[in-house]
Formats: sequence, C-alpha cells, structure tokens
Amino acid sequence: MEIASVASIPVYRLEDCKEGAQFFIGKWDGCEPDVSELCEPHRHNGYSIDILLKGSMTQTIDFKRYEVKAPAIMLMEPNQVHQHGMSGDAELINLAFVVDFLVPEMQDVVSCWRCVFSSGLIPLDEDQLEEVMSYVDLITKEYESNRSRKDAVIRSLLNAFVIACGRISEPTGYWMNAESSQYNIAGQFKMLVDRHFREKAQVSDYAEMLYISPGHLNDTVKGLLGRNAKFIIDEKRIMEAKRLLYWGEHSVKQIAAQLNFEDDAYFNRFFKKHSGYTPVSFQKSIREKYN
Repeated sequence: MEIASVASIPVYRLEDCKEGAQFFIGKWDGCEPDVSELCEPHRHNGYSIDILLKGSMTQTIDFKRYEVKAPAIMLMEPNQVHQHGMSGDAELINLAFVVDFLVPEMQDVVSCWRCVFSSGLIPLDEDQLEEVMSYVDLITKEYESNRSRKDAVIRSLLNAFVIACGRISEPTGYWMNAESSQYNIAGQFKMLVDRHFREKAQVSDYAEMLYISPGHLNDTVKGLLGRNAKFIIDEKRIMEAKRLLYWGEHSVKQIAAQLNFEDDAYFNRFFKKHSGYTPVSFQKSIREKYN
C-alpha cells in the first residue's frame, strides 16, 4: 500500500490500494503478517468501519485508548490518527470508503453518517451482530460480483448498514428523528470545519458560508451532536495541534503559524485553556506515555 506523508504521520490512501478504488470490504485475522502494519500509528484518507467478530483488540484513536472485545463495531472519520493491536485469535471485517464514494442524491444521508461516526465504539450483542452481518453479507456478495451498477447497489446497502449502526448506538433515535434540513446543516458544517479549521476559527465564518445565522448554526449543531459549533471548531484545532506536537518535529511557534494563531503566546493560552497543559508539557507527557 502506498503512503503519503503529512506531518510525519503515514496516510493510507484507499485509491492507492487498488487503482482508484473508492470502496473496500475485506477480512483480517490477528495472525496475518500484514496486520503488523496496522500496529503502527497511521491515518486513512476516508471513512473506516471495523467489525470485530472474534477475539479482542486495543484501538488508540487520537490519544484515546479503547479495549475492545468481540462483538463490536469501531468507526473512524478521515484523518484520525490511530493504531491497532489485535489478539492472535482476533477476526474482523473492515469496510473503507472515500468521501467521493458518496453521491449527490444521498447528501441527506451524509450528515446522518457523520453523526454515527462520532459514536466511535459500538458494543454489540448477538442479535445486533446478526442484524449488522445481514447487511455486510449482502455488501460482500455485491462487492465480489461483476454485475452492472454494483457501486450504486453497494452505496444503497452501505446507507442501510450505517443507519442500522446508528439505531444501535442511539436507541432513542435522538439525532435520527431530526429533520433532513438539520442533517444537512450539521453535515455541511463538519465538512467545512475539516477543510477550513486552520484559517477560520469563528462560528460566524461558517454560518456565513452556510447562509444562516450563528445562533441557528449553534442550536442545530448542539441539537444533533450534543456540542455547540464553537466547541467543535476549537476541538478540531486542538486535536491537530496535539497531532503535530506528538508526531512532527515542529516548534510551538511553527504550529501556531500553521493553525493561524496571532502569535505563539495566544496559542499557548488557547491550548492550555482547552487541554489543561501548555504545548510543551503536553508534548513531553504524551511522548513519555507512548514511547
């Protein structure tokens, strides 16, 4: 698999695995030699879903460590830094797809997907595993076929699969019962934050791009995601700063400049307010923890 490097963090590109592939589904066993690649910290350029069928594994996602026992589902958004540790008897199915795999007529569902992916880890009981696997089996059969329009069928099945995951992770249907317009706002906001968080740090910046008021954006985002818009913007900036402090060889001043802070003194105050550490003390403690 070819790797692109961003701030010293390996980025696995699905398109490089198989000549422009936008979707993949396959099975991994803990005893396979290739699994050792996954033990090293890395990112994916698209979405990733792991269904742990047997055994156990550790999963560290952006400095948060999960101890996972089968059956369970793990979901990751693009560019999250993570590493796996699988037991020898572990068995999992991986689904991966790039953002471009989504089609215009499914934009109403995209926001729903992003809400589901914020769940991170979804433990399953046996009935839930059976429900999830009913979709996975259909997706696998279509993926391995040579039928016409198979990508369109896979998209529809993937849509149903992710909604099923959402119903399991949020049984009350809290965010799933929102209007499609709310889904659209929340989804578009998160995509805009992913693209522009380095240069745009105010809620008003994103509200202007979405042609709504900052108050309406805050209310909608908090209603669906449980956190207001400013929190999500700041969280994104802090996480990228943490990644650069841990993985890269950047000075605090360079990181402050990359994230468009006025100066490194303001960046220091911002980082300590949101993390409880100064950038230098965080870098020291996190490297001691993981090295």
